[in-house]
Amino acid sequence: MITADEHRERAGLKIRVAVLADGEMIAANNSRIACETEGRVLDSKTVRDGTLSVLEDPANGWYLVAEYNDTVAAQCLITLEWSDWRNGHCWWIQSVYVVPEFRRKGIFSAMYAWISAEACNCPDVVGLRLYVEQDNLPAHETYRSLGMKRTPYVMYEDIFQENDKEAE
Repeated sequence: MITADEHRERAGLKIRVAVLADGEMIAANNSRIACETEGRVLDSKTVRDGTLSVLEDPANGWYLVAEYNDTVAAQCLITLEWSDWRNGHCWWIQSVYVVPEFRRKGIFSAMYAWISAEACNCPDVVGLRLYVEQDNLPAHETYRSLGMKRTPYVMYEDIFQENDKEAE
């Protein structure tokens, strides 16, 4: 019997932890995310430096990429949050980007299954979380279909250094 990973790989889909050589592509996709979902144009140097900081220091998180027939089709970032209520880490799924021609083909669902399986194998991980733009209804439906539940929390922030502007 073949494993789920072997089946995905045979079907042309491979999920892997990103490496430094993926940095430029991930940074470019991070800028695309901001533009598509929030109409923001990010400072490319800041995004590149932030992306490389993750790739160079796993304490900041790690990126996953999904390759379909050796072409990067999707990416996401995993970061950690400590939960004192649960005495463990929540993995935050962030910077989710699926290249337009690969959308609605189950690629993010495969990535989520990979993330969930890895998290379940880590005794100090107590759950998965993500946030999503309010108006990104296709993403809401995707996350619901994966079994994630909407929380009653509202997010607030106080960003000290803005490095973006509204897209024109």
